[in-house]
Amino acid sequence: MGGLAVAGDGTILEANRPQLVSLEVALPRLAGSWDGFRIAQLSDFHYDEYFSVVPLRKAIDIINRLEPDLVVLTGDFVTSPLQQSGSVRAGAAAAAAIEPCAELLSQLRARLHVLSVLGNHDVDTNPSHIIDVLQSHAIPVLQNRSLLIEREGKRLWFAGVDDVLAGKPDIERALRGIPPAEPVVLLAHEPDFADRAAHYPVDLQLSGHSHGGQIRLPLIGAPYLPRLGRKYPWGLRHINSLVLYTNVGIGTIRVPMRLNCPPEVTLFTLRAARSQPDTLR
Repeated sequence: MGGLAVAGDGTILEANRPQLVSLEVALPRLAGSWDGFRIAQLSDFHYDEYFSVVPLRKAIDIINRLEPDLVVLTGDFVTSPLQQSGSVRAGAAAAAAIEPCAELLSQLRARLHVLSVLGNHDVDTNPSHIIDVLQSHAIPVLQNRSLLIEREGKRLWFAGVDDVLAGKPDIERALRGIPPAEPVVLLAHEPDFADRAAHYPVDLQLSGHSHGGQIRLPLIGAPYLPRLGRKYPWGLRHINSLVLYTNVGIGTIRVPMRLNCPPEVTLFTLRAARSQPDTLR
């Protein structure tokens, strides 16, 4: 009985301890002037005032100490009552959690921008309100559109699609106007969307959605993974010429616990050299 209590306490504490994952990612189409550009990623906040707020505050502190060039937020800021078993909250009430969440996220510091896309929980509540609140806190939402950044005459594009499960994703619209030879970082909440994105001139896709399973059991792995988060549930993958990374998220859903899957802050350092391998440090 005591062992079970310790295990339970451990899973709850783990959910409050975000871990930093640092990677170097080589993008062959990236110009040399962009070598060393740093992107921090957070995902799947599922904001509530008792549980997810704790790791979120810690994650914000981690990112601000890192002083990245840019921060990306890959969706599920709130929790939809349609997605959470037993919840009786209306969608509008659930969407109200975006206000304290955005207030916290506005504390993020990046040299250039903090960018975002919506997740399926966001779209299942009140997406227009969530977009309005995020953008009122200087966090643009890339809903089937792109943003250009230029350095020393060389360009890097950040594109985002609407949520794949619950929204109206349009990757062709998101990439419209981007010259085919210029590098693109795509924000898409669901990682398995990479199988489609790999058919387009996209260099790096950053996703969340899966929570990494949230609970990972020895020899078994994650007992549950959501739709479109089952093929690429966590970590770094290559799909043809596309590099995909799936962040396991900050918050939790259904139970405020994590096991062998702590909350994550990811820091990417982009490398221009073709010979530079993708590495974890």
